[in-house]
Amino acid sequence: MSLNFHEYRQFDALGLADAMRRGDVSRREVMDATMARIADVNPRVNAVTYLHPGAADNAALQAIDAQAPFAGVPYLIKDLHAPVAGMPLTHGSRLFAGDTHPFDSETVARLRRAGFVILGRTASPEFGMSGSTEPASTGPTCNPWNLAHSAGGSSGGAGAAVASGMLPASHATDSGGSIRIPASCNGLVGLKPTRGLLATGPHRGEASHGLSHEHAVTRSVRDCAAILDATVGPDVGAPYFTQPHPGGYLAALAHPPRRLRIAFTTTTFGGKAVDAECQAAVAATVRVLQSLGHQVDEGRPVFDGPTLGAACGTLLVTGLSASVAAREQQLGRPAREDELEPVTRAAIAMGQQVTGMHYASRFGVINREVRRIGQFFETVDILVTPSLAAPPVPLGTLSTQRLTLDQFQEAMSAYCPFTGAFNATGQPAISLPLHWSASGLPVGVQLVAGFGADALLLQLAAQLEQAMPWFQRTAPV
Repeated sequence: MSLNFHEYRQFDALGLADAMRRGDVSRREVMDATMARIADVNPRVNAVTYLHPGAADNAALQAIDAQAPFAGVPYLIKDLHAPVAGMPLTHGSRLFAGDTHPFDSETVARLRRAGFVILGRTASPEFGMSGSTEPASTGPTCNPWNLAHSAGGSSGGAGAAVASGMLPASHATDSGGSIRIPASCNGLVGLKPTRGLLATGPHRGEASHGLSHEHAVTRSVRDCAAILDATVGPDVGAPYFTQPHPGGYLAALAHPPRRLRIAFTTTTFGGKAVDAECQAAVAATVRVLQSLGHQVDEGRPVFDGPTLGAACGTLLVTGLSASVAAREQQLGRPAREDELEPVTRAAIAMGQQVTGMHYASRFGVINREVRRIGQFFETVDILVTPSLAAPPVPLGTLSTQRLTLDQFQEAMSAYCPFTGAFNATGQPAISLPLHWSASGLPVGVQLVAGFGADALLLQLAAQLEQAMPWFQRTAPV
């Protein structure tokens, strides 16, 4: 028997694993359906940049523990930050072409132990810098809901792969919104977990000074929770860790959240208006939350967003400069002109000018603003915002090849004003697909909880999933 796409699309990742465990469908049939879908739609969306030879062979499928929660489920790893033994890791840059690692990161190793079959890589913008995935190295990733629009970034390849039906979930990373932005653009669930819940090693310690996180984009809240269960916890030598939820995150979904104090905003944190579709998405969500019995009032944290963003940006560009310098040393030569995109080169030059004193002073700035945000969450359980300031933008709007660095930063700040603050605070934040624009583009809603309250956030997400279901919506590609 073969598994056609319509049948394959009815399952989330846990559903596929259950079907294989029951014998309703074989691992081979699931993998054949996955590979057929990739072959069919990837030429149009350009989400998958690498497939590993032999990863889907029968021998690889038979070696999986049948009792693993995701036994036999296909999975892709983003081409950024996450080593997979023997697979190239280019960070979306021509400078890192051909670079490989001989080991799996701890998170990847845990995904394998959970039963996922890791097939290859999804696209990332160069060094994950952009909210749109359009690297010179592999070309733009298109939004499955409208191929002329962005799939988001920096996990745009992951978002497009899941939204186009290649597979039910995919690995993603987030240093300023890079899980939540593509989740919003592609009509998916995208959680940035609390800082310290997941392992970052052995190749990284405090990932981007605590700004960077790993997790997934999924079609269901339960997959999001179960993947978190499979990967949660510190690795050996971790600089710090956050205590996971007792009993697990998937189990927490069996219980609805208590009555919550919820604040919402339909403007940016600086009070600027956003697209009417994004306002409508929040308004519709607020009405449902009120109908569910929660206390919902308008409000937002008061902090200096531009100053916080600039301070975090200083840490990120100096880290980028150091990474590129290390690669140049490894190659024994400077980067060629065609190996780095114009915005990247400008960001590297900026990072090279940062003095040690200025660099160290940024931590005090971040601490001040983070604590102001933290005070807000002493009075509310959840903050609801748009995930983005507009529906998915046309490709080219956030080009790292056409724009100057100043133009690029201005465009990013205007489009993605809601996500980065919570990389700085380390709080859990999730984008849910709760609205579609009049033209049929997904519009996500972001929910933010207090530090360590991932289980509460997932409980509320599951409650909204039941009240405002999205699973049967499919991208026209």
